[in-house]
Amino acid sequence: MNNFTKRLFFGAIYVALIIIAIWFNPVIYILIFTTLMLISIYEFQKIHQLTSFIPYLFGVTIIALFYSINYRFLNPIIEFKYFIAFLFFLLFFPFIRTLFISNKKAIEILKMDFLTIVYLVIPFTIMQLIPFAIGDNKYNNQIMLGVFILIWINDTFAYLIGKQIGKNKLFQRISPKKTIEGFIGGFIFSMLGSIILAQYFTSLPFKSWIIIALITSLFGTLGDLIESMFKRNLKIKDSSNLIPGHGGFLDRLDSVIFTTPFIYIYLILLT
Repeated sequence: MNNFTKRLFFGAIYVALIIIAIWFNPVIYILIFTTLMLISIYEFQKIHQLTSFIPYLFGVTIIALFYSINYRFLNPIIEFKYFIAFLFFLLFFPFIRTLFISNKKAIEILKMDFLTIVYLVIPFTIMQLIPFAIGDNKYNNQIMLGVFILIWINDTFAYLIGKQIGKNKLFQRISPKKTIEGFIGGFIFSMLGSIILAQYFTSLPFKSWIIIALITSLFGTLGDLIESMFKRNLKIKDSSNLIPGHGGFLDRLDSVIFTTPFIYIYLILLT
C-alpha cells in the first residue's frame, strides 16, 4: 500500500468514526469523544516526555459530572455542590501533588498539567456541551457534524489551492507550507460549504452557519498553527503514528480543538 492509498484508506476510516460518533446518539458520542480526549492527552504528554494522571482525571470527572447533571442522575439539590467541590479539588490537586514529587521536573509537570487542561481537556469538554447548546438540552447532532464538515472543507481546499497557486507564506516560521492564498481559498470554500449546510442542517439559521464557517476557518487555522508550533519546538513531524499516513489523533483534531470554544461562546450568545 503506497502512501497516498494509505492516507486515503485510514483517512476514510477516521471520517467514518467521527460521523458515527456524532450522528446516532449521545451515548456513542460521549464514549468516542471522551476516548479521543484521552488519546490526545496521551499523545500530548508523550511528545513532551512528561506523564501525569491529573488531566485524565480532570477530563473524565468533568464530563461525567456534566452528563450526570444533564440527565439528572444526581439529586438536583446536591448536583451543583458536587460539581463545584470536584472542580476546586481537581484545580488545586496538582499543586498539592508537587509536594510529593522529589525530582527537578515537579514544576514542569505542574505546568504541563495546566497546559494540558487548558489546551485539551477544556476544549474536549466543550465539544460535549455543543450538541446540547440549543433547544431544551436535547442532543442535536447537526452542529458538531457541521463544524467537522466545515473544518474538513477548509483544510482540504487550503491545501489544494495553496499547493497549486500558493506563493506568499502565511506563517513561515511555524508552518512553511501554509500560504496566504491557501488560507483565502479555504475560507471561500468554507463559506460556500456553509451555504449548502444551511439548506440541510436547519437547527441553526442561515446566518449562524455563515458565522460558524468564519469561526472555523479563522480559529481552525490558528489551531493548526499552534499545534505546528508545539511540534516544531520539539523537532517532531507528528504527535504519534496511531493513524497511518496521518500521524496521530492530535494532528487530525488540532483545528477543532481550538475552534469549538469560540463556537460554543457564539451559540451561548445566540440563545
